[in-house]
Amino acid sequence: MSDSTFNEPRLALNRIYTKTGDTGETKLVGGQTVRKDDLRIECYGTVDELNSFIGLARTTLEAFTPAAVPLANLAAILKRVQHELFNLGSILATVPKDVHPKQPRVTAVEVGQLEKEIDEANEQLSTLRSFVLPGGSRIDAELHVCRTVCRRAERLLVALAHDTPVPEEAIQYLNRLSDAFFVWSRQVNHVMQTPETLWQPNASASGQTEQ
Repeated sequence: MSDSTFNEPRLALNRIYTKTGDTGETKLVGGQTVRKDDLRIECYGTVDELNSFIGLARTTLEAFTPAAVPLANLAAILKRVQHELFNLGSILATVPKDVHPKQPRVTAVEVGQLEKEIDEANEQLSTLRSFVLPGGSRIDAELHVCRTVCRRAERLLVALAHDTPVPEEAIQYLNRLSDAFFVWSRQVNHVMQTPETLWQPNASASGQTEQ
């Protein structure tokens, strides 16, 4: 086992409901009781929401035929990202003084890997001359949902960082991940040969009104 290996989960989920949250409170990893609308809970709850949407996008990708072959690598990347988001949630559910050295987290390695994947995907794409609207294809729209939820998670984490120390890699990771979702959404349209929907300011009702 290398020095960079994280601890494996030590869980026994034999009971799903405990009734301990009926008063609107929950416990952090260190045992502290906090309100469920606490900003820290909002942070890792939004990361959990993001993970669910990624699962939806990955399922859509894996169901594609015959496009599943060139997009199989992206499905594998999304599955890895889901694991990484659980690692991020572990840290966000823990106040700094209780963090264990081997506790799962996102690191500079994960940030660097996303940057590499963004660059590789972007090399396949044409230069944009306008902003892209979500919805060129089903998977494109789902990846844009992931992008916007990721941006919300990033904003919440930045807000949390005003009150308590937050690992800089955590904010960097969410920032790069949201960029990755944008590039991946374009990549799937490119692979599927689906035209992108570009923003046209004068496609609005007022823009089409006769003068």
